Amino acid sequence: MPQVYNFAAGPAVLPAEVVKQVQQELTSYQKSGMSILEISHRSSLFTNLQTAAENDLRQLMQIPVDYDVLFLQGGATLQFTMTALNLAHKTGKIAFVDTGHWSQRAIQEASLLPDIKPTVIASGKESKFTALPDIPEISENFDYVHLTINNTIEGTMYHQLPVNLKHQSVVADMSSIILGYNYQVKDFDLIYAGAQKNIGPAGLTVVILKHELLKNIPDLPAMLSYPKQVKKNSTLNTPPVFAIYTAGLVFKWLLSQGGVAAMQQQNEIKAQLLYDEIANSKLYHSPVTVADRSLTNIPFVTGSKELDTEFVVRATEKGLLNLKGHRLVGGMRASLYNAMPLAGVKQLVEFMQQFEMNHEGVAK
Repeated sequence: MPQVYNFAAGPAVLPAEVVKQVQQELTSYQKSGMSILEISHRSSLFTNLQTAAENDLRQLMQIPVDYDVLFLQGGATLQFTMTALNLAHKTGKIAFVDTGHWSQRAIQEASLLPDIKPTVIASGKESKFTALPDIPEISENFDYVHLTINNTIEGTMYHQLPVNLKHQSVVADMSSIILGYNYQVKDFDLIYAGAQKNIGPAGLTVVILKHELLKNIPDLPAMLSYPKQVKKNSTLNTPPVFAIYTAGLVFKWLLSQGGVAAMQQQNEIKAQLLYDEIANSKLYHSPVTVADRSLTNIPFVTGSKELDTEFVVRATEKGLLNLKGHRLVGGMRASLYNAMPLAGVKQLVEFMQQFEMNHEGVAK
């Protein structure tokens, strides 16, 4: 079968070495005679792999000892509700930075809860979310500020914590950039991320939170309670064993590649290669403000819906898969997560050049 490169936004590409190891261990995990798909979550086999996964994640992200790590279910979408239920219990007020689709989903979910008052303190709506909004000084007393660090659909990204949030309690959705950029965990009170973009297969959600947040949280249904999940080490019910196992393999792969700093460097090289091609082209255009551009999710257009459609079809024929842009934005989108090799981006750039040559005279 010819080489294919998967540019999907999620579920997304996994390291080839990890997929191969999963294949090798699928029928008998650690010579147990049981598949990883059938081992008990109460067994030492699972306990050991879960502990190893947490320890490796702590090493990769330099997670301080006063932070807890949870391996949950429900995706990042459930965290829109779970963070509000657990953390907005003092004033009931949450500040949101509106940077596009997923931050708006978080706002919508919080607004459905009784006694919760979501407030948008900054919005990128005027720029049609092609730029990140300036965040004003915050004088009002909010329980926390919610920030979507990387906007998968719009292609924008916070490269550092905004100045006016440095002394705030910040909850961060890092679903599409976690482990791809070297953020400091201590800058955030809570980080959550769906695994299916830069960690592993769908079914797992990683939550990293300050232990002191667990104080004074109201009594909630067990599955929605951070204190109860921490107390039971993420095993209140049967955890997503296979997803945690695969994430653990990805963590070990990342360590073998030099960790998050090395991944950031590689991601910067990959992204710059693609952005340079777009900038030097007469056909392609990136709508995103240069300073706010994402390293992992890069939307671009030709200016013609017909050409965009043809581009995706022809790219697929060449083994460059899942380049169709999100329906809210259109055009194309290349997701360059950690597991996307530089060779894949080079092949995409070569295809873009050839496609432009075949459509010479079409200006952006």
